[in-house]
Amino acid sequence: MAEHTSSSITIDAAPAEVMAVIADFARYPEWTGEVKEADILATDDQGRAEQVRLVLDAGAIKDDHTLAYTWHSADQVSWTLVKSQMLRELDGSYTLAALAADRTEVTYQLTVDVKIPMLGMIKRKAEKVIIDRALAGLKKRVESHPDA
Repeated sequence: MAEHTSSSITIDAAPAEVMAVIADFARYPEWTGEVKEADILATDDQGRAEQVRLVLDAGAIKDDHTLAYTWHSADQVSWTLVKSQMLRELDGSYTLAALAADRTEVTYQLTVDVKIPMLGMIKRKAEKVIIDRALAGLKKRVESHPDA
């Protein structure tokens, strides 16, 4: 069983505002450094993405892959890998917790396994870089109010 990496950040916005940015896959290339393309392939009956194709360039990990998303609640979404050129596993989740009316703690958990041999230490470092950049990008995107 692969180990996961997780980290949290506090964002000055309500959970619904944070989740709206997380769910807006088409705009990921605007604020994530690693996602170069994002295409929604399928949606559920509420219009939320169920399958998303992402072109990722995260330094040591470059890939064109498809993820399946599960929306557990208004405050949690998880994903699993459907197909990939380079990855064997890319499972993760965002979990939001309201700290106040306009403050949210976001926890990002990620498990990555590549098809090519890679030392566990290097893989965990790549996971940590992906998580830290994603959380910093999410915070900056949400707090800058790009649609205001």
